[in-house]
Amino acid sequence: PVRKTHLDWQIRSKIISGIARGLLYLHEDSPLKIIHRDLKASNILLDQDMTAKISALSWQSLLEWKKHKARR
Repeated sequence: PVRKTHLDWQIRSKIISGIARGLLYLHEDSPLKIIHRDLKASNILLDQDMTAKISALSWQSLLEWKKHKARR
């Protein structure tokens, strides 16, 4: 059974900040320069401390981007 809980604004803010930090890392700081092209609520996982984790990164997207960049 799924347990529903209401999130207060402090927890919501923590989740949003975690997502933003993750995207900033992927776009700016990662040595691979990954662009997540399918970000949606179902691709954000939360651990037991409500820390956001970005999921569904695929190597296919990375390889397609490299092919596109090589064609330029």
